[in-house]
This record gives sequence, structure tokens and C-alpha cells, in this order.
Amino acid sequence: MSKEIEKYDKRGNAIYIKDFNGSEIWNKYDKNNNKIYSRSSNGQEGYLKYDKNNNLIYFKNFYNYEQWDEYDKNNNLIHSKDNCKMEFWYKYDKYNRLIYDKDDRGKEHYYKYDRIGNRIDITKKRKKEKEYNSRTKCSRFELMEI
Repeated sequence: MSKEIEKYDKRGNAIYIKDFNGSEIWNKYDKNNNKIYSRSSNGQEGYLKYDKNNNLIYFKNFYNYEQWDEYDKNNNLIHSKDNCKMEFWYKYDKYNRLIYDKDDRGKEHYYKYDRIGNRIDITKKRKKEKEYNSRTKCSRFELMEI
């Protein structure tokens, strides 16, 4: 009978994981407890970078999927793009509620809230969708986090 093994540092971060199949992962963290590096037993590596507000601004996983994120002064995600040629934009109201998002294929969403802040409506709009044959290089498996 095999079992999963996890080891933690003194701050409670998982620094070593061995799963039921014997695969191992070693993690490193920065002074803010943000994961910054992972290495698997088969040599694959993952990297994560954060801005001064601890917002994740870059990551690369074991399958070479990469993503870059940008945030506004209120730490709201406003732009995200990846190496699969996918891109997303986000807008927020003065209360930091998401009011609009758009992707690079023309899909848009508008969000409305009631007076106490509950989201009450999502309106979807789609412009003529663009074709992206180059996206086929990224499978769902590659999009998994590290």
C-alpha cells in the first residue's frame, strides 16, 4: 500500500510532495510564502513571479505553458495573456467589482450589480469569432497549474 507523503517548512508551505505513484515535487517559496519554483522528479520545472503586492504576474508550468498577468492600482487583474495566443482584458467599477471582460476571440461579458453588491446580471456579446489554428499547440493538459 502506498501513501502520499508531504513535508512542510516552518511556515506551513508544502516543500516536498510524493504522490501515490511515486512522483515527487519539490517547491520553493519567497519571504511572503508565495511559491516561486517547483521541480518534479522527472526534471520538469515551473517558475512563478509576483509583483510588490504579491499578485502573480508570471508563471511557467511543467508543460511549458506560460502566462503573464497585469493588475491595476487596486490589485484587480486587468490583462492576461499566454503563450497559446490567448488574451483577456478586465474592467472594474469604483467598488472593484468586475463589470466587463473580453477575450481575443471577440467574446465579451458585461456584469451588473444590485445596490448592495450582488451580481444580478451577465450580458454576453460575441463578435465574429476569430480563427486560431495556432492554439492547437496547447492542450488542456498543458494548461494545468504547477
